[in-house]
Amino acid sequence: MITTKMVREIALSFDQVEEMPHFEKASFRVNKKIFATLNEKHNRATLKLSENDQYIFSLYGDKTIVYSVPNKWGKQGWTNFNLDGLDEEFFKDALTASYCEVAPKKLSAKYQNDGFEI
Repeated sequence: MITTKMVREIALSFDQVEEMPHFEKASFRVNKKIFATLNEKHNRATLKLSENDQYIFSLYGDKTIVYSVPNKWGKQGWTNFNLDGLDEEFFKDALTASYCEVAPKKLSAKYQNDGFEI
């Protein structure tokens, strides 16, 4: 299970990330752009993903745990992650993908997987 404390720790571990308020939530930003929000009241993180990453992460078993935001934001890649029941490594991978989607290439390069090793 992922805690809100863990979300903060992971998000703030990326280069040049700032935490700032965003309405009633916390947002995590790189280069002034939001890549994740944290809704502590609902124990949910919302991440900005590419269309492909959104599809892949949404394949995670239970459709009530990972799902696109049900409006125009969801069509832009915003994806909800209910923290209860999420595997830590899975969420860390999703948050890394979100950071890399928004961060400048110079910053995201060190977090991107260069491919599979054989």
